[in-house]
Amino acid sequence: MEREEGFPWAGETQGGIAFGSRRTGVRLDMEYRTKEEQVADYLRERIISGVYPRGSRLKQAEIAEQLHLSITPVREALKLLEAEGYISGDSYRGSRVVPFDAAASGEILSLRLLLEAQLVRGAAERATSKDLTELRALANEFAEAFASGDRAIARGVNYRFHRRMYDIAAMPQTLHFVQILWARYPFDLINAAEGRGAEAAKEHDEILEALASGDASAAVLAMRRHIESGWTVLRQAQ
Repeated sequence: MEREEGFPWAGETQGGIAFGSRRTGVRLDMEYRTKEEQVADYLRERIISGVYPRGSRLKQAEIAEQLHLSITPVREALKLLEAEGYISGDSYRGSRVVPFDAAASGEILSLRLLLEAQLVRGAAERATSKDLTELRALANEFAEAFASGDRAIARGVNYRFHRRMYDIAAMPQTLHFVQILWARYPFDLINAAEGRGAEAAKEHDEILEALASGDASAAVLAMRRHIESGWTVLRQAQ
C-alpha cells in the first residue's frame, strides 16, 4: 500500500472540515498512515461531525476529486469504514452513511466510558509539553468556532481534539474499538443541541488541566463527566 506525501488539508476542500487548522497549525499525526487510512480518517471526521448526514450517499469519484487522489485509496477507505460500521454499501446503490440506532446507544455509552477511560489515562501518562500545546490549540479553536456560530467547523475540531488526545496514549487496538463505537454514537445530534458547545468547551478545559498536571485519575474522571454530559443532553432532547 502506498504512503501519501503532502496529503491535502481538508480545509481546502468542500465543507471546510480539516485534518488540521491553518489557524493553529495542529494536524492529526498522519506520517505513519497509509493513503487509504488518511482518507478514512477524513471521511470519519465528516460523518461524525454531520457534514455527511446519516443516510447520505458517498460517491467515490467526488471524494477522489475533492482530495486530488485516484479512486483506489478512496475505495479502500470506504471498505475500512464499512468494516467499522460507519457506512453500508452494495454494488448497486453505492455507499451510504448508516442511520443512528437509538436502541444501541445505552450499551455504547457504557463501552465508551470503559475504553476511553483507558485512553485518557494513557494520554495523561505520556503527554509531552508539545502534545499539550497542540491539544490546547484545538480546544481553543473548538470554543471559538462554537462562539462564532460555525457548528460544522466546531464538530470537526471536536473530533480532532479527541482523536489527537487518544493518539498520544499509543494504544492502537483500544482506539480502533473506540472508533467502531463512535460510528454508532449520535455525535451530530448531541453537538447540535442548544448550549452544548459552551458546556463542552468547559469540559475540554477540565480534561486539559488534569492532563497538564499529570493526574491520570482526574483526567479519567473529567472524561467520564464529558461523555456522560453529552449523553444527558441527548436524552433531554429526545
